[in-house]
Amino acid sequence: MPITLTVNGKAHMLDVEPEMPLLWALRETIGLTGTKFGCGVAACGACTVHLDGRPVRSCVLPLSAAGGKSVTTIEGLAQEGGLSTVQQAWIAHQVPQCGYCQSGMIMAVAALLAETPKPTDADIDAGLTNICRCGTFARVRAAIHEIANSTAEESAS
Repeated sequence: MPITLTVNGKAHMLDVEPEMPLLWALRETIGLTGTKFGCGVAACGACTVHLDGRPVRSCVLPLSAAGGKSVTTIEGLAQEGGLSTVQQAWIAHQVPQCGYCQSGMIMAVAALLAETPKPTDADIDAGLTNICRCGTFARVRAAIHEIANSTAEESAS
C-alpha cells in the first residue's frame, strides 16, 4: 500500500516497504540527497529533517511513521530562492569544514531557534545533539547567537 507524505511542500506517493527508513526514501526514491547518512543509529544527526516542524533522525524513522505528514529537508529550508537565516549565518561564520554533517546540523538549529528564538549556551547544549567531527561547535554557537541577536534587534525596531 503506497505511503503519501509531503516533502518540501510537494506531495509524494511512495510504493516502498513501510519499514524503509525515511532517509532512504528521501535520497533513493525522491532524489533529495542533501540529507546525509552518518551513523545509521540516530546518534550523529547528519540525517536530521523536520517532520511536522520537529527535528527527527531520518535514518531510523520508518517511512510509515511519516505517512500523511509534512517533511522538510535541507533543500526545502531556503525560502523564495534565498538561503535561510541559519544557512546565511553558517556562511558568515564559516561553520563547515568538511561540511558532511552540516545539513543535519542546520536543520537541528533551525528547529531549535523556532522553539527557542534566543537560546542560551545551555539551551544550545541541550537542544543540539548533532555531532561534528571537525569540531566547529564554537562557530556553530557564534552563528546561533548572531541569529538570535539579529532577531531580537528586528523585534525591538
